[in-house]
Amino acid sequence: MALITLRQLLDHASQNGYGMPAFNITNLETMQAVMEAADKTNSPVLLQASRTARNYMGDKFLQHMFMAAAETYPHLPVCMHLDHGNELDTCMSAMDMGFTSVMMDGSLEADAKTPSEYDYNVAETSSVVEVAHTRGISVEGELGVLGSLETGMGEKEDGHGFEGMLARNQLLTDPDEACDFVAATGVDALAVACGTSHGAYKFSKRPNGDILAMNVIEQIHEKLPHTHLVMHGASTVPQYLQDLINQHGGDIPQTFGVPLEEVERGIKCGVRKINIDTDIRMALSGSMREFLLNNRSSFDLRAIIKPGRKRVVELCAKRNELFGCAGMADKIKPLSLSQMADRYAAGIFRSKAA
Repeated sequence: MALITLRQLLDHASQNGYGMPAFNITNLETMQAVMEAADKTNSPVLLQASRTARNYMGDKFLQHMFMAAAETYPHLPVCMHLDHGNELDTCMSAMDMGFTSVMMDGSLEADAKTPSEYDYNVAETSSVVEVAHTRGISVEGELGVLGSLETGMGEKEDGHGFEGMLARNQLLTDPDEACDFVAATGVDALAVACGTSHGAYKFSKRPNGDILAMNVIEQIHEKLPHTHLVMHGASTVPQYLQDLINQHGGDIPQTFGVPLEEVERGIKCGVRKINIDTDIRMALSGSMREFLLNNRSSFDLRAIIKPGRKRVVELCAKRNELFGCAGMADKIKPLSLSQMADRYAAGIFRSKAA
């Protein structure tokens, strides 16, 4: 079993100029598909689970599923990451489960819907960093609030996201503030707000610089060239998956995700972790709709889900190849958590933060 921390994985990605797709896991089939895609492409794996995924599956089931994935593919470095932790206790419970990385999203208060003040974010994130680094565990922080630059509205997905409207400056990470935040907290990766959002309904038109501010990422990278940046809400929402769903009984309005070329642009500007969830859900659910419409007498869950799992394998393999992590799995020698803890204690990583 080759567990790896986010810090070590993203350091390797930075050194070799690639990005890591971070796939959200919501059930057994998504886990199987992500691992199969990584095996096919010889890619390291970044698995992540949100608080709602933990509630849905149950921590014990999720813990054993993550461990089984790593044990089944011992030749692949696997990072287990908590997505959008809302407070110290949530992050600590993930650490106790064996997660090698956690996200403390202090951009929102503990209720996961109220935008926080900067000082609150620094204090809460720092408290998680202090505990995690003594265990050798990595921490991702977030500065700026995810939401639509088109409407100023927040997005709420799986119980996470602010409600109401915010000013444009609140929806964009300030580059100077990012420098202060990284120095004050010592995070290993920084999620930035640039106009992306969770879910399928990100943009009402193909995004341009007014509603997807990639220039903000470029400015932050210029000021923080050694900090690993993260794009949340980076699913592409492919047209073929929208059509698959709608042609088989669905009713999804025309929508647009983050174009792949913009993700590639981000990778060239320090984005090392790219979160993907919606595309997986669409591939799986669209395939189920297609199967059920064409096989009306079937009630075999295995048969219903199998085509979707195949589609998710294909989607994830393509992301691995496009983002450049394909072929990198056997080039990484995972460090243990105790080795990582020693490096944190020695200040090796913090000295590179800025």
